[in-house]
Amino acid sequence: MTMQYDTFRREYISGGMSRDMLDTSPIRQFEVWLEQAVNAGLKDPTAMVLATVDEDDLPWQRIVLLKGLSRGGFVFYTNYGSAKAAAISHNPRVSLLFPWNELDRQVIVGGRVEKMTLAESASYFVTRPRESQIAAWASRQSRPLSARALLEKEVQVLREKFGKGQIPVPDFWGGYRVMPERIEFWQGCEHRLHDRFLYRLQPDTSWTIEQLQP
Repeated sequence: MTMQYDTFRREYISGGMSRDMLDTSPIRQFEVWLEQAVNAGLKDPTAMVLATVDEDDLPWQRIVLLKGLSRGGFVFYTNYGSAKAAAISHNPRVSLLFPWNELDRQVIVGGRVEKMTLAESASYFVTRPRESQIAAWASRQSRPLSARALLEKEVQVLREKFGKGQIPVPDFWGGYRVMPERIEFWQGCEHRLHDRFLYRLQPDTSWTIEQLQP
């Protein structure tokens, strides 16, 4: 039996959004929505889809976790040898998507990536669970793996190597900051008449707000 995807639909009834409900700063507005997502009990409120374009001009997406808002930018951490890092090196312009479906909301961020300093990355690395620190050392992210047992063996080797001592920050691991140039807030409404507001960064670092048709 072939599933009929075109029959899947529902009404969005969580409520609308108006211009006077928005903060003049998209970062502050994002923080309000993120807090509401957390308080609503969403399972992964900080999960965001990161879209990049690689050297073959192929767009690619994956989910990463937001780890902070620093200097007005959205922060995440990864292996600097990963496919996403290679794509960022090729084209530092990326997009983020926060899919808060349970609240009939999404936030889309478009901007340019900058690499965080070693001190900034180290400050976060020391707060990670020990097993996550070891995993950062063990994984050569995005490279082929012939058998999972090899990765697990490397993890065990590193556990023995580091013992109970402090684990240093790998020189191939660290943070990125996405500096936003556009941020769109989308609120689902009944009859597909959704509310959309787009913030655009201006040369003087102020933000304009424009309502978009659904």
